[in-house]
Amino acid sequence: MNMEELVRKTRSCRRFHEDYAIGIEILRSLVDLARLSASGANLQPLKYLLSNQKEMNALIFAKLGWAGYLRDWPGPVPGERPSAYIIVLGDQTITKNFGCDHGITSQSILLGATSLGLAGCIVASVKRDQLRKVLSIPDHLEILHVIALGRPKEQIVIDPIDPNGDIKYWRDKDEVHHVPKRALDEIIL
Repeated sequence: MNMEELVRKTRSCRRFHEDYAIGIEILRSLVDLARLSASGANLQPLKYLLSNQKEMNALIFAKLGWAGYLRDWPGPVPGERPSAYIIVLGDQTITKNFGCDHGITSQSILLGATSLGLAGCIVASVKRDQLRKVLSIPDHLEILHVIALGRPKEQIVIDPIDPNGDIKYWRDKDEVHHVPKRALDEIIL
């Protein structure tokens, strides 16, 4: 698939085939894409905690918030939860300012996941103190966000923004996830 197709297909997926196992080597290969990505001043201050085990996944899942615009949806039900996670951490012994490094590297991870037939979601709604405690994450590592990964179980489509200008994503009666995007001519000045 070409780059435009890859970017179009890389959407925030929130429902997965939970029983689809993602091996640790796949997770390592995705983090390797992050490692090769750009880093401000080439500091490379990010670290990654990997999980593909049910028990650890359950601990992580319990500390995440899902889909802020879908107010009546508490998140994926059992059987539709991620089968793996990558927790993105900033090493404060290297720098206190991570700039946009975690955005760059996380998009590299998601593009790589999509190229493998997987999907993911960057989750920034994290109960950080609780997650730190249950996973014994050292204090010098700032929890920046969590990337949920799995084999996609939902259809996601890109729509133009409606005439009212509403940018909120939504689900239709068939559970198709709709993501409104601004027109190209609207964002180029």
